[in-house]
Amino acid sequence: MLQSFILRFNKEPHPSEITSWQNSLPRVRDLIELADLKDNIIAIEYEVPYNQSRVDVLLFGKDKDNNDNVVLIELKQWSSVTALVDEGNFVETYTGGGDRIVPHPSQQAKGYHNYLKGFIQEFETLPEMQLFSCAYCHNYSRTDDEGLFDPIYKKILDNYPLYTKDDVRAIADKIGILLSAGKGSEVFNRFMQSPIRPSKKLLENVSNVIKNEEVFSLLNEQLVAKNLIWSKVRKAKKQKKSEVIIVHGGPGTGKSLIALNILAEAAKRNMNVFYGCKSKPFTAGIQKLVGPNGRILISNLYRFTPSRVNEQELDLLLVDEAHRIEKTSNFQYTRPEHRTDMPQVEQLVRCAKVSVFFIDDWQNVRSQEIGHSDMIRSAAAKYNRNISEVTLETQFRCMGSNDYLLWLESVLGYTDEKKVLKQDEKFDFQIFDSPRELYSTIASKEKEKPNSARLVAGFCWPWSKKLDANGELVNDVQIGSFAMPWETHSKIRPPKGYVQWFEWAYRPEGIKQIGCIYTAQGFEFDYIGVIIGDDLVYDPESDSLKADITATEDPTLKRGKENFENHVKNIYRTLMTRGMLGCYVYFTNKETEKYFKRRIEEKTQAKSIISR
Repeated sequence: MLQSFILRFNKEPHPSEITSWQNSLPRVRDLIELADLKDNIIAIEYEVPYNQSRVDVLLFGKDKDNNDNVVLIELKQWSSVTALVDEGNFVETYTGGGDRIVPHPSQQAKGYHNYLKGFIQEFETLPEMQLFSCAYCHNYSRTDDEGLFDPIYKKILDNYPLYTKDDVRAIADKIGILLSAGKGSEVFNRFMQSPIRPSKKLLENVSNVIKNEEVFSLLNEQLVAKNLIWSKVRKAKKQKKSEVIIVHGGPGTGKSLIALNILAEAAKRNMNVFYGCKSKPFTAGIQKLVGPNGRILISNLYRFTPSRVNEQELDLLLVDEAHRIEKTSNFQYTRPEHRTDMPQVEQLVRCAKVSVFFIDDWQNVRSQEIGHSDMIRSAAAKYNRNISEVTLETQFRCMGSNDYLLWLESVLGYTDEKKVLKQDEKFDFQIFDSPRELYSTIASKEKEKPNSARLVAGFCWPWSKKLDANGELVNDVQIGSFAMPWETHSKIRPPKGYVQWFEWAYRPEGIKQIGCIYTAQGFEFDYIGVIIGDDLVYDPESDSLKADITATEDPTLKRGKENFENHVKNIYRTLMTRGMLGCYVYFTNKETEKYFKRRIEEKTQAKSIISR
């Protein structure tokens, strides 16, 4: 194992992995001996396609009826577990040096099962190849209706069985039935040599889910962009020449809408396609939309490294929010064998026959997010890709008001033109006198229509990593007597009635917490409430808005002083364009508020006061 691991991954395994092998693999050997297997193949630490996750054990062979079978075993050394009633298929157990909330072992087996069925093409061909997936907790004692066998896990256990140290004979018998006829090499070779691509079932699911024409229909130049993309896809296939397409567009112009529409059609056409996006909240929302059978086509941007994806292996890659591309795909959880100095943008160009980048060059909000149109053009030229570009001008958010967006960009200083928000503006923009009044209005909109309104703020207050003494979220955002918590920190298990940070935008409980740029970017609501903090201030000398780095609590922005002002303005531009029908604002800095009010026609201000 040690020699094979070094040969495969070009590194030595962590000592904890070796300990895990020493503790668990003898138990697997016992199962093989009890099942009396003679002519089978075992694969250990199998790395799944397009991913750095590894399956503990795969066994290959045939049953007495000569059917091809693959057995997947998720191994666990756990001995004690607490069931979590409110967490879905999750449990709490001691692992990795402390008590942690982790997926139920059967849920992990299910995840690997669906992933392999989704990408190993041989599971779709004849003769049929079956996959049986289970979990084996060889140190765990079975107690019915408790722990791992709590009734809340019945459904997952029915489909993906879990065996304990009390079930050795049962799991050995099951393995024996599936693999008793041997011929493991034949099944192993069929599995390992299989083409890797999204299965027809997976593609059909995505296509069916995203075909709702009422929700995902395109208009005007959105159709022009879509048609351009498909014409380049056809050209790439016909001429064997790879393409790069850049789709430019400001907030609300429908970039994500086009990407999902293309994804659905590509799935329908049985193409090897992925949708990639940096934003975890946004990808989680899309994954929820397409459901468990389609979510593996929705990815972050870290999986397209040369060690995982061959050059031009994908037919089509759709990169949404390309302005969030980073320098490389290396991050804290990247395994050494997948680390590379190749710029992330080059990876995204290199891996597909056609790469489409949906971008707004004014939405960079963090120093490590360096995506820009010029960077994409350079990468396309380096890899000798044809490049095409299209710009979306019409904006469908903010009541379709291009005037509002142009005014906002003028106020923030993107242009020198001194635009004024006119009184006949159909988009409902209001300035509130207190944060409490602002939140009350947003909450009333949310009550009328769930998930239609959210409150966000600039990152000018700390973000607590722990609960308070009463086990509740800390009310970090405090303005006078007004106080509310941020979205739940990733290090915190949210108290009952609250949600994880990446669920804030699309779970009803999100209305009880304040969001920031990192959870709101990519989403849209009917109404958005924005608290503009002291990081955006009025400078009387230049009669313009400037950024104050001393007011931010964002550790990432503090490290990027040279671009801080651009990032702050991009943040508020993004936040103030999340609303379809209205944007309501409160300013902590009253001079900044006065500056905004001077750029609004007098009657518009009067109207706002009356409507409140």
